[in-house]
Amino acid sequence: MNSPHCDCLDRPLSQKHCHSERQDTESDGWKRLLDLVETAAADAREELAPGRDMPREAWEKDVVTLPATISKLKSVKRFDIGRSSLVRIPPQIGDMESLELFDTYSSHRLHWYPYEITRCSRLKASAVSTRALYGNFKYRLSFPQLQPALPSTNDLDLEKLSPELWGADTITTCSVCQLPLVRSGLHQVWISLEVGTDVLPLLVNACSEGCIRALPEGADNHVKTPHKGGLALKQPSSRH
Repeated sequence: MNSPHCDCLDRPLSQKHCHSERQDTESDGWKRLLDLVETAAADAREELAPGRDMPREAWEKDVVTLPATISKLKSVKRFDIGRSSLVRIPPQIGDMESLELFDTYSSHRLHWYPYEITRCSRLKASAVSTRALYGNFKYRLSFPQLQPALPSTNDLDLEKLSPELWGADTITTCSVCQLPLVRSGLHQVWISLEVGTDVLPLLVNACSEGCIRALPEGADNHVKTPHKGGLALKQPSSRH
């Protein structure tokens, strides 16, 4: 079976939108994944590779994100979620405190990662499909244009969002200070940082401009400051 692909890679400099797919929580693959996470948490397992522990077709076809329950995986050191149809990873990955190796290789529809992954302080190695990443140094795949900053989330249902517009269908906590976004603002930016052994494009959901200012400088040979994306964004030259 060929590795899942999307047309985002066909025209790297065209205007992009975040993937709009929503997880089918009634699919067999999703239910199997939930069971695997619970078992791995109960067993204090150090390695988890759903693509090996569930039917390959279910993994590649049924799963477009990971459950928030990955926050329970406190002992997992090696997390292999490669060769999948994943289009987003939830911020709860930042709770995987033992994570050392993170592998998403050949998950070609996964173009960005949550900023919360930077909280995995033991993460030393990664494997990703570089050309699939927004802003990658080979092709400079364009970043989607993010929504304007909101001074207040009072009129926004944070648990029923459009993934195409906001990157996820649920955003409830500030990526930086971890405070609830209810009755705060919502300021989204992209930033490219070294994570493991790769530079990853990270989506930041911040509660305020102050949290945006607290972000570190971007990686070398990438946009150095937090930004909103879009075709007007000036990126360094690519290798191709």
